[in-house]
Amino acid sequence: MYKKLDIESWPRHEHFEFFRKFDEPFFGLVADVDVTTAYTEAKALGVSFFLYYTHRIAAAVNGIEEFRYRISGGEVSVYDRVDVSATLTREDNTFGFSLIEYHPDFDAFYKGAKQEIERVRQTPGLFTRSFEADNLIHFSAIPWVNFTSLSHARSFTFPDSCPKISVGKMTDVSGRKMMPVSVHVHHALMDGYHTGLFFELLQQKLDEKV
Repeated sequence: MYKKLDIESWPRHEHFEFFRKFDEPFFGLVADVDVTTAYTEAKALGVSFFLYYTHRIAAAVNGIEEFRYRISGGEVSVYDRVDVSATLTREDNTFGFSLIEYHPDFDAFYKGAKQEIERVRQTPGLFTRSFEADNLIHFSAIPWVNFTSLSHARSFTFPDSCPKISVGKMTDVSGRKMMPVSVHVHHALMDGYHTGLFFELLQQKLDEKV
């Protein structure tokens, strides 16, 4: 479900009209997050750390209204819920696009995510299902690299306003477990302030127990 944003009364109306005309309207940044508590909790529960932090990221995304904005034509839709389209790898090192539905309840999210992982692993090709809506984040994990910057392949002719979030290799730093998180978002919909809110909320979610 979604509603239309009243663009005319939106304080960012001028910003929206300015940035949406750019050939490349996305901006991005990378910051480290502390996953010490999240990693310990995932191990204590006996669950996938990947799915544990994916749920925490999805919870942060859904907790900030601007991350649920999408451009449709010249209008902005505000979705009630945003799901996760994650790149999931197979044994042959190829990957397929998935659709993992977000649920605030971790057990419900985990069950659906496990089923989706198995489905993608048994389905050949890149596009393993049709995507009828854009209430998604594009999500990927690069657990082999402790990156400090990241860029994305994009077609400028394809209309796209979905946030793109990637995580890197977890490392030990002064007794804490740290992980880089890259966030790319559409500047017509949000600014650096909103990405700052995302990282703040994400850290809170990572420090909570599910």
